[in-house]
Amino acid sequence: MMMSSVLDHPVWESLTTGHADLARTNGAARRYASLVSPLAAVREPTPAAFDDLAALLAPEEHVGLVTAEPIEVPAGWQLFRSRPIEQMVCTQPTGEAPPVPLELGPNDVPEMIALTAATEPGPFLPETIRMGRYYGIRSNDGRLMAMAGERLKLAGFREISAVCTHPNFRGRGLARGLVAFLIAQIVREGSVPILHVKGENNEAKRLYEKLGFHVRRAVQLAVISRA
Repeated sequence: MMMSSVLDHPVWESLTTGHADLARTNGAARRYASLVSPLAAVREPTPAAFDDLAALLAPEEHVGLVTAEPIEVPAGWQLFRSRPIEQMVCTQPTGEAPPVPLELGPNDVPEMIALTAATEPGPFLPETIRMGRYYGIRSNDGRLMAMAGERLKLAGFREISAVCTHPNFRGRGLARGLVAFLIAQIVREGSVPILHVKGENNEAKRLYEKLGFHVRRAVQLAVISRA
């Protein structure tokens, strides 16, 4: 499958390939369980597909769709947010991977949720850790200073996500080391690293570019719920 046909609809592709075991499916709609991720997808943005999606949602529940182009939601839905985000791909990694960091597990989830709440890299929920492997760096007194991990799992591609450093520990290259490790691990396993970043987040984009990422294209993030 060509890169464009996969990456233009990354959530749908993830839920039909690498994360099919995490998918909740109804007709032309798929979603992650509500405690895993707020991401969902439809095969095509048709009224029938949105009807299928509605059956997977609780009343007033919000989900996020990532699509190649902006979507118009049909009657019976409410669009809360719609914005472009930049999709980056790492086809030529630069530099060497650092030593293996600490792999985080279920017992670390409360601290991971607290760290992502303080830094807002994107949603991280009680069962998000089921989406992939997450790694962290702790201070000498045991505090979780930084973390990063894997989210979407597409055929041939793996998304790096939840990259964050506590404000008290920034400027030490912690996030860079974690992302470099994940890049090397993903490439070694035969996949291409991808990630998504807000276009205005220039600091993060510069970091990713130094590690070998480039912007492939802008995709659209829409947050919707049943009206």
